[in-house]
Formats: sequence, C-alpha cells, structure tokens
Amino acid sequence: MLSSRPRTGRSSAGRPSVSHSSAGRSPVGRGPFRRRRRLALAVLLVASLAAGSLPATADAPTPYTLVHDGTLSPDALAAPGTNLLVVGIDRRTGMTREQIARLHVGGKECDCTDTMMLVHFSRDGDRMSVVSLPRDSYVPFAPHDHPRHSGKINGAYLHGGPDLAVRTVEQATGLRIDHYLETDFVRFADAVDALGGAEVCTDRPLEDLNAGLSLRPGTRVLQGVEALRYARARKVSPPGDLGRVRRQQRLLLGMLTRLAEAGALSDPVKLAAAASALLPQVRTDAGTGVATLFGLGWGLRELRADRVEFATVPMRAFDHRVPSWGSTLLWDEVRASRMFAAVREDRPVADELTLRAVPVAMDPGTVLVRADDPDVAEGLRRSGFAVTKAEAPAVRAEQPTVIVYDPYWERYASTLAAALPGALLRPVRGNGRTFEVRVGSAGQPVAEVMYDRSMVEGAPMTGEQLRCR
Repeated sequence: MLSSRPRTGRSSAGRPSVSHSSAGRSPVGRGPFRRRRRLALAVLLVASLAAGSLPATADAPTPYTLVHDGTLSPDALAAPGTNLLVVGIDRRTGMTREQIARLHVGGKECDCTDTMMLVHFSRDGDRMSVVSLPRDSYVPFAPHDHPRHSGKINGAYLHGGPDLAVRTVEQATGLRIDHYLETDFVRFADAVDALGGAEVCTDRPLEDLNAGLSLRPGTRVLQGVEALRYARARKVSPPGDLGRVRRQQRLLLGMLTRLAEAGALSDPVKLAAAASALLPQVRTDAGTGVATLFGLGWGLRELRADRVEFATVPMRAFDHRVPSWGSTLLWDEVRASRMFAAVREDRPVADELTLRAVPVAMDPGTVLVRADDPDVAEGLRRSGFAVTKAEAPAVRAEQPTVIVYDPYWERYASTLAAALPGALLRPVRGNGRTFEVRVGSAGQPVAEVMYDRSMVEGAPMTGEQLRCR
C-alpha cells in the first residue's frame, strides 16, 4: 500500500488539523521546487473547496453537530493528532427488494452500528493507527435521556443516533473524536465503487452463504457489492466478530492501496475528485466536508505501509452473558487502557499490547495431549494443556518432533504447535481426540502460551504485514 520507500521529508501543508490541537505544529521538511508548487496548488484547492466552489456535497446526507459533553479530560481534548470515527449502519429502511437481494442483506435491521473503526492520524503525519471496536463490546453508554446503563457498543446508535455513538466511544476510550463518517449498506457499496474498488487477497476459499460471499484463493479487486459481502461475512475462518473485523481492516487497506496506485493520494486534482465522490456516500459531522477529506487524504500521500498499523481492542471474555443483550464481549481493561493511552499520546499501539507468552486461539485446557518425553509433558502442563505421559521410546527418531492428530481436531492443532516451536504437524485420520507428541532425537523446547483469541485474530499488524503480496 501507499509507499514502501523511506520518507524524504514533507511539508505540513494540507495535513489534517483540529482546532483543539493544531497549535505548535511545524513542517517536517522542505521539498524540491516541484513539491512546493504542488503543495501550493493543494492549499489553493482546499481553500476553493472550503469556499464551496465545487458542488460535491449537494446530495450528501444531513450532517450532525459533534459536541463533546464534558466527559473527556483536558489532556484528551488537547491531545495531538486527529481522530476519525468510521461507522457502518445496519439499516434497510428505504431499500427496495431488488437492492436487498443484490446486496444480500436480508433479515431484520437493528439500526445500529455494524462496523466501528477509530482512525488516528499522527500529528506529524508519518503514522496512521486503525483500532477496530467490535460491535458486541459491552460498555457503559454516555449520558442520555435514559437512566445510566451499559450495553453493546453497537446499540448506542439505536438509543441516541450518532451523537450518543460518538460520546459513548469517547467515554469508553478516553479519546477525542474530531471527525465522523457514517455509511449504510447501499452507500458503502456505492462508495467502494466511487473510489475504484478494494484489493483483497485470501490463501483459502471464503464461502459464507448468509453474506452471499464466494471468493476463490488469490488476489482480486472487489467492487461495491462484493466488498460489502466480504465486510459482513461472519461464517468464514476465523469466524465471528474478530475475524470479520480483520477482513474489514484488510478492505480499508485495499481501498487505500487502490487509491495510492491510481495516484489519487499524490495528485491534488485526483484527490479532490475522490473526496468529492466519497462525500455524497457518507454522513458526517457538520465540521467535516470535502476540504477535510482532501486534507486527510493528502496527509497520507507519502505514508509508508510499515507506518500504518491495524489493531482490535484486546478482550478478556468472549461470551459474557447479559440479560436483554445476550452474548457480549468484555475488553481487557488494563491492555485496552494502555492502547488508548498510546493513541492519546500519539504513540504506536503495538508496543503496548506485547505479551510475555505466545497468544493462542484455543484454551490449552481443551487440548488433550499425550507426550513421550517427561520434560515436554511438564512444560505443556505448566501452560495449561491436559497432558498425560506416554512411554518413552528406546531410541528416538532422527527427525524433528512430530504432532500426530486426527484432522477433525484441526482447529486445536495451531495452539499445540505454538507451544512446540519447530514441531511438525501430521494429520492422521482415526487418531482420536488426543494429540500425540513424539519428541525427536534433538529434544524439544516448550514455549509458554496464553489463551488470548483477541491477540491471535486481532493482533496489531502493520499495513506491510497485512497487505497483499
């Protein structure tokens, strides 16, 4: 995506700015004469857009007024950088039967946020952090015209529209929201088409009948309808919210990649056209217009893929049951707090989420293991695996350690393999429920593992790690 070359310096012209925190910003560097001319053109173009000389916003939905309600600290209000909240609404009101069938969005609408991403642009413009807030996160709602209560974060929109959704995110994260973008199913598909599609890739078939998704392995550019199906799929590996969130992050990266490859992030005229095409497809706050989108896009023009990071709020519980809300997700308060503090302080989030142990997607206590080496058996037991000892062979094979298992239990194999680095996985039908660990002649180290699905399916990744190769 974007640029994979080292930075050569840039001006602050056209960089996103917010009235709370723009004081004290300075240019990062001067460019050649051609660059200065291009920046001057950008400034003039933004000024003309702000003055309304391009009628690009005529068909845009009515904006709402973004108000901070006093729950944020002075430090949060004055924090550096720019925060953008992007939400997708589960809404079918006004859609025709043909549109519902074409987009494959049957079922009952909830008029809630189906997708929620917090995008942070660093003050110096050399980093972008995207933090996904899973829709089933159980959080306290910001004050509104009901007694104080908690609920799934996607329900805040249903209770109080974008105003309550924004203030609830601010309260839960401690971060100031500067700009707001909202879209629904139809407008999302139209927006992807208007921006030229999104590049995505998969190394396995992706099939979800409920979402209407059918993708073969490989890299391809998705247009609007297929991109919506990709973003909404829940019944593909990995299943559920976290897998879907990762695919949404890939989709956002894929759209940025397409824009960069088309030169839309480095050519002011092309960027203005992209911003003008996007705005009618989204609802914004009253302070966000074409000039704002242009400024945000212009700030990405030299951003390297390894300076873009994607993360999901770390979780401590995946099936927290609440009356009237059902199954919810609970954030890991300690790590989530550290992550949001990093965003507030304009630092990378990945360093705050590093774990001492290797994260695994399945609870080790649910993995039955028989190990033929007592030291390996004891090491696995310390990480919580359900281990029984097997008789050691008289002579160990001249080969690496082998994990023999029935392919029916495939989803548990990666958890055990993470604890036995270098071991070979060997599926054998009829092997039964227990995984057999046959240690090789060179012995086998045992790594400490920790059950943490959120750091397996939603671990921080850079754009360089996440992008299609």
